[in-house]
Amino acid sequence: MTESISFSKYGKQFQESLAQLILQDGPFADQIEEVLNVSFFELKYLRVFTSLIYDYRKKYGVHPTDKIIASIVRTELDNFSDPVQKQTRDFFARVLIKSVQDARYIKETSLDFCKKQKLKEALMKSVSLIQSSSYDEVKHLIDEALKLGTDNNFGHDLKKDFELRYELKARGPVSTGWDKVDNITKDGLGQGELGVVIAPTGAGKSMALAHLGAQAVKNGKNVVHYTLELSESVTGQRYDSCISGVPLSILFNHKEDVLESISDLKGSLVIKEYPTKTASPNTIRAHMEKLKKRNHKIDMIIVDYADLLRPTTHFKEKRNELESIYENLRAIAQEYNCPLWTASQTNRSGLNAEVVTMESISEAFNKCFVADFICSISRTRKDKNANTGRMFVAKNRNGPDGMVFPLFMDTSNVSIKVLEPTDAADGVALSPKELGDSLREKYKAFRMTRKEKA
Repeated sequence: MTESISFSKYGKQFQESLAQLILQDGPFADQIEEVLNVSFFELKYLRVFTSLIYDYRKKYGVHPTDKIIASIVRTELDNFSDPVQKQTRDFFARVLIKSVQDARYIKETSLDFCKKQKLKEALMKSVSLIQSSSYDEVKHLIDEALKLGTDNNFGHDLKKDFELRYELKARGPVSTGWDKVDNITKDGLGQGELGVVIAPTGAGKSMALAHLGAQAVKNGKNVVHYTLELSESVTGQRYDSCISGVPLSILFNHKEDVLESISDLKGSLVIKEYPTKTASPNTIRAHMEKLKKRNHKIDMIIVDYADLLRPTTHFKEKRNELESIYENLRAIAQEYNCPLWTASQTNRSGLNAEVVTMESISEAFNKCFVADFICSISRTRKDKNANTGRMFVAKNRNGPDGMVFPLFMDTSNVSIKVLEPTDAADGVALSPKELGDSLREKYKAFRMTRKEKA
């Protein structure tokens, strides 16, 4: 039985040209991927061909070359029938010897093609739904088809949306659990905003992210935590310790106390582990979609940490790859309308520094421009022995920045406290000696208060 071939406006010739452009034009493939489903192609060999391209992109994070597709076409079609194998190989052979006619026209009309195919699929699925009187599902299918490639948000009207600009709930911030940080950020990180914690290795990046997630869960928020370095169980134990107050070293002897603490939580937590450099921002998107389909509401996303993600697009320079990763993460925050926290490693200049600034950020300084809030954590050897440290607010789109907050960091139970800021004029931190003297006095006072309460 041969497949029916339509010779309409978007028939065989158009669809073959579209598939060819997807192979030969990587940036176009990026754009059309957002709206294209391979099922839109009416000919099976075109569905197979485009699937090979996008499967490779998803697996390796780069667009395949002609040579790579040639190798795949030769060796990886065994699961398909002989006619489909032959049609796919014949099509690829034609692609290699001819260029796309009217490439501009194909690109300009590709969205319209996708919308019409999406609507066609919706109408075909609706037949059985109508027979079962599932009219709400029919409406949903049609609405989704009509919305393909469109954005219902036409922008913020200066006059009509005046009051909206001054409603805190419109921004929907999620508290950091640190009152002093909340005060300068207008109650925390807002919906669609990206927050970044900068720190050298071993200074407390993962600890800070676990604290932020735990505070959100305790406040009734639903958190998804992606861990790219630590295992799901280790990350979960950090949350257990932070929420219950039971030190990490004795968790196993106090499981009942931990269980009692987490049982009363108003919010929820999902921890998902991906091995280092195996997940990309698209991997996170796919997992988020799975949660969404299960009607799992997401209030905050944590990625521990962004530098360990694989870029969706390959660049010659690592700094460009990192910049694209951060851009994608902020896009995810905006797509799912919730705050996203991640972290970044410092370069060698950040090691044992009194105050870590953005100049110490590893590889790509440009990624700082993407973030809405950036803070650094610095801990010298003496700080680690004394459970102390410093937080420097390097960037804050919703308030002041440049201040230095002393920290009390109890690594035994993943507890971070932000103390009164150090004295700094015009956002310039104190000198190392002045800062050290000031911090020692504040830490001393804090420890005395802590002992008295105990």
